[in-house]
Amino acid sequence: MATCNYHIASSQAKLQHLLVQDATGAYRVADDDYVVEAARKVLERQFRPGLSLTSPSNAKEYLQLKLAFLEHEVFATIWLDCQHRVIAYEELFRGTIDSAAVYTREVVKAALQHNAAAVIFVHNHPSGASAPSDADKQITKRLVDALGLIDLRVIDHMIVAGSDVLSFAEERLL
Repeated sequence: MATCNYHIASSQAKLQHLLVQDATGAYRVADDDYVVEAARKVLERQFRPGLSLTSPSNAKEYLQLKLAFLEHEVFATIWLDCQHRVIAYEELFRGTIDSAAVYTREVVKAALQHNAAAVIFVHNHPSGASAPSDADKQITKRLVDALGLIDLRVIDHMIVAGSDVLSFAEERLL
């Protein structure tokens, strides 16, 4: 699908379908995967380097679309400059269905490579349970302590669990 022309069509049964126009000009019903992928692309354009993050809600939609449907855990970072503008989103570690190994040394190394002043951690829970585990709390504390040594602030740690996104900052866990 090279073009992004959208059209809502109604059938006699009053069902609505989103139609997309393909490269040949023909219209077809957009399936759920196509719609989600198109939404991801729109959010990628909006969640770009230089974007200022002023609250946890700014990042939640983006992270939810990025991680909610994965069947394995991912630990990622959003590197920020001193005015909390996005430098980069980076997936650092990939795990299994219920865990991901996170190495403090690699996180510090990535922070220095990006010349970041602040960071938001994010990982997903494929189980759909957003409550942070003891391991989630421990790795967050370890990373906060390590990054504090190089004057890098941890702004938040978010857990994406299906349609729910938990913010450590909002829950006062940081």
